[in-house]
Amino acid sequence: MKLVRNTVSAIAMIAAGAIASAVPASAAWDIAKAAAPYKGTQLNVIFLDRPGYRAIIKLLPEFEKQTGIKVNYEIVPYENTREKEVLNFNAKGDLSIALVDLVWIGEYAENGWIVPVDKFTADASITDPNLNLKGFFPLLLDAFGSWGGKTYGLPFDNYSGLLFYNKCMLKDAGFDKPPATWDELAKTYAPKLTNKDKKQYGYALQSLRGETQSADSFMRSLWPHGGSLLDKSFHSNLTSKESQAGLKFRQDLMQYMPPGVVSWDHAEAVNALAQNQVAMITEWSAFYSTLTDPKTSKLGDCLAVAPEPTGEAGRLPALGGFSLAVASQAPEKEQKAAWIFIQWATSEDIAKPYVEAGGVSGRMAVYDDPAIKATFKFVEPMVASWKKGVPEFRPRFPAWPAISEVVAEFGSKMMLGEVTTENGAKEIGTRMEAILQKEGYYDGKKALLQ
Repeated sequence: MKLVRNTVSAIAMIAAGAIASAVPASAAWDIAKAAAPYKGTQLNVIFLDRPGYRAIIKLLPEFEKQTGIKVNYEIVPYENTREKEVLNFNAKGDLSIALVDLVWIGEYAENGWIVPVDKFTADASITDPNLNLKGFFPLLLDAFGSWGGKTYGLPFDNYSGLLFYNKCMLKDAGFDKPPATWDELAKTYAPKLTNKDKKQYGYALQSLRGETQSADSFMRSLWPHGGSLLDKSFHSNLTSKESQAGLKFRQDLMQYMPPGVVSWDHAEAVNALAQNQVAMITEWSAFYSTLTDPKTSKLGDCLAVAPEPTGEAGRLPALGGFSLAVASQAPEKEQKAAWIFIQWATSEDIAKPYVEAGGVSGRMAVYDDPAIKATFKFVEPMVASWKKGVPEFRPRFPAWPAISEVVAEFGSKMMLGEVTTENGAKEIGTRMEAILQKEGYYDGKKALLQ
């Protein structure tokens, strides 16, 4: 697995370097001039009801005024986005831009639904001379935008798992800093921070059946403990000592979580911290703005943020988010206009106003800004987490949606005590390997890329 990951990362970085060097640098990009032939073009894209999208929507009038290109967006729940996009692509519909989740990149690329960026970077008339793909965090460009050695999308609305905590509750319990390790969190902090009579709990892990269970709960329990979903041959690794240690750790930690946490999505976990019902959560960096907003949070100055704790395998936090890619079904003129928009939306030029509006940029430079560091407490722990991570925190191949359903089903049953971690792991392994067999991963039809 490590060999595959490192090889893909190296190829992606080489490809990014080649693309960056193909575009000559200059002082500034005249985006109005680049967009002039496409004035009046209508672009269609799906956005989510999340802070990063509300941030880009605030900035859209500036883009439309400069370029004359109109961006039509539909806000769709995350749970329905992939289905809606896939139906649109199969029907040769009207989407000009693909919003590509970390785990959809393989499916979208292999089906030819998105266009490699080198098609556009070869045309200097529509490419920002300061595009600077090397300015993205390498982990993000690799994980969210690249597949099979080609770059398809530019990172947009990217997240890292962080430890959000109530420093006032920790102080009252005798702690002057957050837990550094998962072992500390479970054995030292959570017991002292849990008072069931007052309905206060040490920790909450969002675990709703679906992608929240499979990715945000189940996978988060594997990696830091040295476990993984698959081994190097793409067979199940869930019965390994390390994977079982992670899954049993999650079961032991449940005694310090609120009842019903198995039915909690992100909103419930974030709200529990915001309303002083739990002391700690491990959640996406994108929820920082929700936790600092007095309309949605009681935390005030008690909010603090740290990197996710380390485990036996080190700090391997959850990795999530998206890229924006040009849809291959769009007419040529529309594709070029879409490329201009994608560059603008992910550029270094608007990174600071984007972050100030509530978004999370994938650009490195913006997080060196002293004002950004001082204003947003999540920045330094997030940047630390992006220096090392696992691109396939959730596998990015086309088979993931089907596997995710299996993991979600039995992951939930494990947490509810309906199956043991051993038996649940075996059942997931059997069903997962049947899916991968059918997809052609064991007979050489498909490369072992995830």
